[in-house]
Amino acid sequence: MDLKKAAALDEKDELAAFRSEFYLKKDTIYLDGNSLGLLSKRAEAALLTILDAWKEFGIDGWTQGENPWYYLSETLGAQSAFLIGAKPEEVVVTGSTTVNLHQLVSSFFHPKKNRTKILADELNFPSDIYALQSQLSLKGLDPDVHLVKAKSTNGHTLEEDEIIGCMTEEIALVVLPTVLYRSGQLLDIEKLTKAAHERGILIGFDGCHSVGAVPHEFHSWGVDFAYWCNYKYLNGGPGASAGLFVHEKHLGKLPGLSGWFGSNKESQFDMQHVFTPADSAGAYQIGTPHIFSSAPLAASLQIFKEASLLSIRKKSLNMTRIMMDLIDSELSGFAFSIVNPPEDNRRGGHVALLHPEAARICKALKQAGVVPDYRLPNIIRLAPVALYTSYEEIWRTIQILKDIMREKRYEQYDNKREVIA
Repeated sequence: MDLKKAAALDEKDELAAFRSEFYLKKDTIYLDGNSLGLLSKRAEAALLTILDAWKEFGIDGWTQGENPWYYLSETLGAQSAFLIGAKPEEVVVTGSTTVNLHQLVSSFFHPKKNRTKILADELNFPSDIYALQSQLSLKGLDPDVHLVKAKSTNGHTLEEDEIIGCMTEEIALVVLPTVLYRSGQLLDIEKLTKAAHERGILIGFDGCHSVGAVPHEFHSWGVDFAYWCNYKYLNGGPGASAGLFVHEKHLGKLPGLSGWFGSNKESQFDMQHVFTPADSAGAYQIGTPHIFSSAPLAASLQIFKEASLLSIRKKSLNMTRIMMDLIDSELSGFAFSIVNPPEDNRRGGHVALLHPEAARICKALKQAGVVPDYRLPNIIRLAPVALYTSYEEIWRTIQILKDIMREKRYEQYDNKREVIA
């Protein structure tokens, strides 16, 4: 693809109008939306509206105004359900990803007899592993023994059959990512869920790197639970309240960590010392909802509804395919390797480039006006986001990267990460 073809694709792009919804920095190509999505004008307005409600109503903002705070977590959960193929009552917007994982593991991990182990994977995001280790320790179990990690043969991707092979009679719970955060591999969620259930094992997924970029069908696939952040592809803002899914077959049960806002809404203010959980995923809330951290999501979800998740996924796959083709044609001879799966059904929303000088190349890209993402030990992540990345920007990124490599501009930087990679 050349610049002319890229411009033609932008001309025909059915999602192109959404680009104007976002605050885009002049002379900058933003390819880090899989780490922090950009602010939309609607999200900004939604946050200001919530501030105005506080100003106008004071404490009555809990039950009055455009978005009463008392019901906001459940309302946003219901509005998020289409992203993951869930029923409205199965989703709530609450907490953070790690807090939600603690809640879900405390609710679904019940070691009995020989089933005392949790299965994860060795490529998982560290925070998930820390939480699983903590939950095992709280049960008096040694994480070195009772946390099983499925192995990767190449250090970048996982094989579903290998994971299934680890689902032994000792496993009580499986927790896996939908998309691997480094390589961008999309796991076969339906296959893994079916295999776990055939073996009497509960299974949950971390959807941080897929929700908002990849359509899911968590309800029909029978996924027991899931959790994800809303500040990446969903553009909810830094520290945005996270998402939590619990399949309807588990609703009505007492959560592992009970808290006031998980109460049945009708009885919450009865102030009884007996916890009466909500009959929806709202029961898995722990504390008072973070209203300002939730407000921008309401506007973001409107945009996703209008754009359609299927259209977003179609464009995302096309953009990453074009980016991979350009890397192959323009960057041969510069020691780059694409480590994300090439197949559409196994690829999330970003391209993962392996290079021994990855950290310093990322610094050079940023200096040249391209915002990438670096992950140890040697991965450059490039995430074209369907709602605000253009095809011309993809073409320009690869040309800039080629110039950096040809002129060895990266050599002026240290090959180590910044405080935040």
